[in-house]
Amino acid sequence: MWYELFKRSIFAPYVRTAIRPWVIGAENIPPEGGAILAANHLNAAEAILLPASVSRRMTFAAKAELFRGDRGPVSKLVAWFLTAVGQVPMDRSGGSASASGLQPVLAALAAGGLVGIFPEGTRSPDGRLYKGKTGVARLALASGAPVIPVGMVGTETVRGPLGIPTLSRPGIIIGRPLDFGEYRGARDQRTLRYVTDRIMAAIQDLTGQAYVDVYGSRVKHGDLQGVDVSDRALDHPGAGADDPPPIVPAAPDAG
Repeated sequence: MWYELFKRSIFAPYVRTAIRPWVIGAENIPPEGGAILAANHLNAAEAILLPASVSRRMTFAAKAELFRGDRGPVSKLVAWFLTAVGQVPMDRSGGSASASGLQPVLAALAAGGLVGIFPEGTRSPDGRLYKGKTGVARLALASGAPVIPVGMVGTETVRGPLGIPTLSRPGIIIGRPLDFGEYRGARDQRTLRYVTDRIMAAIQDLTGQAYVDVYGSRVKHGDLQGVDVSDRALDHPGAGADDPPPIVPAAPDAG
């Protein structure tokens, strides 16, 4: 109820009239069934811009910290809003914590939901595309859902009338679904990285962004903050890596 109320009465009308995004490839989103929209991330507004611009209801995999509401009144409001509109928490800390934290998102996919995720895990610090985290691959290989790459372009904030920050005719390019059925159920790091890089490369094909093979979080507030990472640039994600062998289904019992 809350999702449709907010979308149809506030966010969709505002996006259509004030931001006026253009959308290419909306037909690539299946009309029903579980699917994953994987997008690059330049601006926080994309979490509203994308669901307001597609017809299907979307569930975003938001970072788990936003659901805690433990940082004052604003954080409590954010936590309430995310819960009310049916968004789900996803642990992005990495390792086993992230793997177990996928369950709410997998449940949404199993129920036939359209899940949105920003594989970079954070907004790009400089407009370039950064290394994707493997949570998106874990979701795809555990659920069997197709991954639909999405390119967000022109979503950087500009100064509007009276100096108010706004967006100026941003674009959303929706690519063709990617099927990773041959790797269904794989959990090894090599396959997870390969699938993630394939998804990020498909996003790069849509946006034309330069690619840097490090996590954006390291550049924004980690050990690479303030460091020139140009030497980590690659032509595309996964450049030079070999494809992992596909998963071979177990043979049926003879008896």
